Amino acid sequence: MTAFVPYEPDRLLEVFERHGVRYVVIGGFAAMLRGSPYDTTDVDVTPERSELNLRRLSAALGELEATVRVDAESAADLPALELDPAALDRFQTLALTTKHGNLDICLVPDGTQGYRDLRRGATRELITETLEIPVASLADVIRSKEATGREKDLLHLPTLRRLLERAKLGD
Repeated sequence: MTAFVPYEPDRLLEVFERHGVRYVVIGGFAAMLRGSPYDTTDVDVTPERSELNLRRLSAALGELEATVRVDAESAADLPALELDPAALDRFQTLALTTKHGNLDICLVPDGTQGYRDLRRGATRELITETLEIPVASLADVIRSKEATGREKDLLHLPTLRRLLERAKLGD
């Protein structure tokens, strides 16, 4: 039986903000914040890769009680992983479980050049009365999903493209 994992993206990202982590929300959660009707059950982020930021990220992950997300079969064979700055810098992508939900960290999402690239088009969006977070542009979300080429992403692309076109017409 799988343990219940909460989905509290606002609480998870509040920890990032409090620790001063420089990041951009990407993926399905960014698409939802940009108007996508498709639900997601995790938060995807691209952090800045500086040593200082990776220390901040490591501290935030400690507070979030983050652990590597694996299936139950694999968990027994996997040694404990310290989520220190050096370890974070070695991974392209990390799938984590936290006390506030699943979190995917991707240093360089497909179709992008990472944080600096994504930060250019990102805007800060209010997701609660007091929490404002950096969210990738819909064009960047689409670019990354196109490059990933996963079937579920390809199925969502027509809707995301229509949203982008409507947003352009509204400008």
